[in-house]
Amino acid sequence: MKKLLFALGGVACACVLDLAHAQSAVTLYGIVDDGIEYRNTTGGSVARAVSGGMFASRYGFKGSEDIGGGLSINFQLEQGFSGMTGAAANAAAAFNRQAWVGVSGAFGEARFGLQNTPQYIFMNPELDPVSVMSIGSPMNSFNSLTIRENNAISYFTPTLYGLSAQFMVALRDATTQPANGIQFYNAALRYVNGPFRLAAGYEQAANATGTSILKVFNAGGSVGVGAARFYIAYHTERQTDDSVKRDVYEVSGAYSFTPADQLSLMYGYAHDRLGQGNNAQQIGVTYSYSLSKRTTLYGSAGFIQNRNQAKFTLNGTGYTGLAVAPGTDSRGVIVGMVHRF
Repeated sequence: MKKLLFALGGVACACVLDLAHAQSAVTLYGIVDDGIEYRNTTGGSVARAVSGGMFASRYGFKGSEDIGGGLSINFQLEQGFSGMTGAAANAAAAFNRQAWVGVSGAFGEARFGLQNTPQYIFMNPELDPVSVMSIGSPMNSFNSLTIRENNAISYFTPTLYGLSAQFMVALRDATTQPANGIQFYNAALRYVNGPFRLAAGYEQAANATGTSILKVFNAGGSVGVGAARFYIAYHTERQTDDSVKRDVYEVSGAYSFTPADQLSLMYGYAHDRLGQGNNAQQIGVTYSYSLSKRTTLYGSAGFIQNRNQAKFTLNGTGYTGLAVAPGTDSRGVIVGMVHRF
């Protein structure tokens, strides 16, 4: 009898453990993006190995636990690194890209901690066909966007009739002046209806010393026509100390020859609203070909024409471009490979 009870107890424990395992899961994931880039700038021609030409290389852990009642507890930890050297993007941080915990359900989702902003995860995909990534994207060269924030609290609404929204605030800490209060605000709205997509967002970020505020507004729309999609986007940014006052306009389009490849063409114009004529324009092209669901080959090229004292450079997704002298042009091309795991 005792042996039977012991056996039944073991089976019950195994069932409980199996149920707990079924209700929660942790996933290791990552992206490795490496390429060879050629630049022609003020200092001459440069060929170099780079990581993050299309996607920033990273690895991380994410998980979710079903706690019942339609609620789930979620978390994500993410660190950036160089696929060329293996060096951490920030050696002082264990997880420099994301470190948050949150809860989701029918009400939407709330997150707390270091996380990507609504601008980065919600708005950028609506501004151009490469989601403001690679040296081919004028928006990547011309705008000042906040990618992620510490001490952030965000809320994502459920989608209702094609409309969804994301909101975020970020609190100050010992690294800012003053050391308390709210330092960052970001809100974005997106509407999807068949082939039509529209989005708009506003961002307000104070500098670390509390002496100036950057105010940013973005809007974008696109329409799909067969295998093509056409985009139009607008970006404006104002620094309250009058160090920056700029509008950016971009038109772009993408065409998929097959489900595995896409060609994107982009044109952008940056207009200096300070009256100093520090304007610039860029043309860019990006082509990607998927060898599989996890591996993609890509090539991207860009040309920036700077005027007067403008000194915009071609930025990669995971790295800053080479510095250029004011009023000089910048040219670049990169070929690379992305692998996801």
